[in-house]
Amino acid sequence: MTAGVNVPVLIGPVPLLTVTSLTLNEGYQVARIAGSKLAQLVSPTTRTIAVEAVLVGGSRLIFKKLLEAMALTSRALAPATAPMMNLAGLPVVCGMTVCLDMQISSLRFTQSNQKRDALDVSITLEHVPRSTLTAVIGEALDIALAAGTAAVPSVSGMVPVERQLGGTL
Repeated sequence: MTAGVNVPVLIGPVPLLTVTSLTLNEGYQVARIAGSKLAQLVSPTTRTIAVEAVLVGGSRLIFKKLLEAMALTSRALAPATAPMMNLAGLPVVCGMTVCLDMQISSLRFTQSNQKRDALDVSITLEHVPRSTLTAVIGEALDIALAAGTAAVPSVSGMVPVERQLGGTL
């Protein structure tokens, strides 16, 4: 990330500016080979992203409704939105990854007395590929993000270990 710039996490058209955590889960399914002690990686597991964020400001309820519409939880908006989801899923763009064809599988909003003008939101997204073309485009964008991130100065002011310990060891 570029220093001094609050880059939002984009879930579809919703920019989340106050993300407190983002977790990307991916891996491989392991299958035991019959009659052997060996195991084999058979296929990638479903990629999931968990986002914890805070919706703040006057637009918090608009963003809540947009997230509900994308999750197809709104009975009024689901029929209008569902046909578009057959062609493409939700794009998720953040500093860690670019994932196309995501679908919101869980959505939770919390409001508390301490934060009356804000909504805590917990979102779980699951990768539901629509076509090979979108999968390839998504992976290409993810690689481009990784290459671009390596070229841009980091936000963190992390000091190399040798300097933290008072000099080279």
